[in-house]
Amino acid sequence: MKTSDFSYILPEELIAQTPAEPRDSSRLMVLHRQDKTWKHDRFFNIGSYIRRGDILILNESKVFKARISGICNEKKVAVFLLRPENTLWSALVKPWRNIDVGSIIKFDDSFTATVIAKLENGTVTLDFSRSTENVFSFMEKNGSVPLPPYIHTTIQEKNYQTIYAKHIGSVAAPTAGFHFTPELIQQLKKKGVQFAYITLHVGLGTFRPMIHKTIEEHTMHSEWVHVSEETMEKIQKTKSQGGRVIAVGTTSVRALESGMRNGYTNIFIQPGYTFKIIDAMITNFHVPVSTLLVLISAFAGHEFVLKAYTEAIHQKYRFYSFGDAMFIE
Repeated sequence: MKTSDFSYILPEELIAQTPAEPRDSSRLMVLHRQDKTWKHDRFFNIGSYIRRGDILILNESKVFKARISGICNEKKVAVFLLRPENTLWSALVKPWRNIDVGSIIKFDDSFTATVIAKLENGTVTLDFSRSTENVFSFMEKNGSVPLPPYIHTTIQEKNYQTIYAKHIGSVAAPTAGFHFTPELIQQLKKKGVQFAYITLHVGLGTFRPMIHKTIEEHTMHSEWVHVSEETMEKIQKTKSQGGRVIAVGTTSVRALESGMRNGYTNIFIQPGYTFKIIDAMITNFHVPVSTLLVLISAFAGHEFVLKAYTEAIHQKYRFYSFGDAMFIE
């Protein structure tokens, strides 16, 4: 398919700059895949569309403070840590010209990193000569949370985390989970809705648009995923009893559909894909020409999704990370 098939024009004023308050007061667009219809609601009514015996799959990944400034070759550089790779780290460093292989980036008197590789994809490999846990600890004290480039306001750090975030490692939040409050989760549990968790650490590739003429030419980024035996057993039991598996966010979809239990996945779900596990999903409204929009189109149908997006724009829904939600049955 053409990459341009996944483009749409969004008025800038519909890009949400702050989260809904309270979180579950966001709007909800409910899409019915079978008869190609939709309805408008509020997220606090999500329980009206989830049945007793269904299971919600949530991503427990937690965003870490991945941005930090340093000094390299007597000049200031901005460092964006992406992910640990064994004892090393993949990162972005700007300005690119200020660093060379062998350069040392100094963050404070005792915390430094050595540039050991500059790669063609624009990333560098850093050696901190410290454990991953030690680097995370330093970043927690000295770094800042990375926000998507379309968010131009200052927000509290807690507002860019889901309330159930647990395992540190993402550079972007699994934003479909933003709509859940402790009270809403308790309401769903009282109704008999089950909950299970996966971890997929969201990488920078999530924000990168597809640049080729066709989506088939796009090289999908890899992200680390963990799906426990307990979660898989709950899913299998739910299906055997006639319940639905409802993924909260595209990250949960990718984690489950990848078949991966512990490791990196680069699954690219696109139209024509046969879904093996999920039956429904909760998601946000995604950036044009993104792999996330392609995934949604694979699940609900390309033409139907674009019509729904046109309707959402007409109804002035809020888009992207802090925006409104969509439930696809």
